Amino acid sequence: MGQVRSLFFLVLFGLFMVGCGSVTEGAGNLSNSLELVEQAVKTNGHTYDIYQIADGLEHPWGIAFLPDGEHALLTERAGRLNLISRLDGTVQHIGGIPDLHVRGQGGLLDVELHPDFPEERWIYLTYSGANEQGQSTTYLGRGELVLAEDNGAPHLENYQVLYRVEPYFASNAHYGSRVIFGEDGMLYMSTGDRGFKDFGPEHIAQDTSNGHGAILRLTPEGEIPEDNPFVEEEGVLDAIYTYGHRNVQGMTVQPETGDIWVSEHGERDGDEINLIRRGNNYGWPVAHTGCQYGTEIPVGERPEDRDDIFNPVYYWECTSGGFPPAGATFYSGDAFPNWQGDLFIGNLAGQYLGQFNVNGTNVEELDPHLDARGWRIRDVAEAPDTGYLYVLVDAAQTGIYRLLPTKNQSP
Repeated sequence: MGQVRSLFFLVLFGLFMVGCGSVTEGAGNLSNSLELVEQAVKTNGHTYDIYQIADGLEHPWGIAFLPDGEHALLTERAGRLNLISRLDGTVQHIGGIPDLHVRGQGGLLDVELHPDFPEERWIYLTYSGANEQGQSTTYLGRGELVLAEDNGAPHLENYQVLYRVEPYFASNAHYGSRVIFGEDGMLYMSTGDRGFKDFGPEHIAQDTSNGHGAILRLTPEGEIPEDNPFVEEEGVLDAIYTYGHRNVQGMTVQPETGDIWVSEHGERDGDEINLIRRGNNYGWPVAHTGCQYGTEIPVGERPEDRDDIFNPVYYWECTSGGFPPAGATFYSGDAFPNWQGDLFIGNLAGQYLGQFNVNGTNVEELDPHLDARGWRIRDVAEAPDTGYLYVLVDAAQTGIYRLLPTKNQSP
């Protein structure tokens, strides 16, 4: 039955791609229909051209590549899920998405494919949703992607809400909301502290009876894996994998090790890169390297001064200027061989794309990319078939951009 469904979906791909052309990204006429933004930018040992793939987007947030080599799914926080042609920038809206709470930092956030896509046609979404009182929380859901059916528009079928983080709050901030699949086939989802430090007698991200300020681990069906670290432990939510997070907005798997790395917002600076290890407390807000907003007063103790806190592998001290981080990816492609194994993270307030050399747990920040363009980088992703880097810019009217190696560049 799985083979039949897979064949059916591939036929749908074929129907959809009629009229889109059959040119692959590696073909010589790739850039004919794309807008060249800047040429021959040389940074960290490679020279690349910047192309705009699509424009007119409203606060794009997450991207996932389809395996056809031609299309990607892209979310806009304002409430649209899009199918984008990587060849000519054509944008189609995908119907069937859930009701959203589009306020403040909330809306439609991340997108991910099932690990066995397209045999399993599930598309996973994270987003903010509201209750009858207008309070909101972070949701996880999934629907089956249909690209062509009786010449209809692309849409999601059989949409299911898999998880709601409780409790709901009136806050419209710090939803976290990155979602990935680990090499173990489990789904990992970040949640933020909703902008609060206190929750009853505990700090919200330290109170493990709720799912805020955490990394959650679920099966692809949204169930609790039996080997989660806190299963059946009294007072701890079974879905929690790690806790003590402020607002994780970047999450990626390191290809060589299978480890999960995250980028996390601090308060005044105190931004972090963290290596995720099951069952650990990452400190917020009882141990932190940043300061309280508008002051030089430390937030909590130093992480290294507490044995119960798992320290960040890299951080920005108070008054350092920080690195307000967003989406992250490890580079593993052949298009930019000098960058293999490096970690790329979008910088929001600093308006550049960060690159970090990673050797074990030793992290070194390299020269920034795109730092003269004034772009808040919301996400960065590598196309798995070509190794080109795609960058999402967070603005009310903006686009998606691709970094393409400049032809005939010197080694």
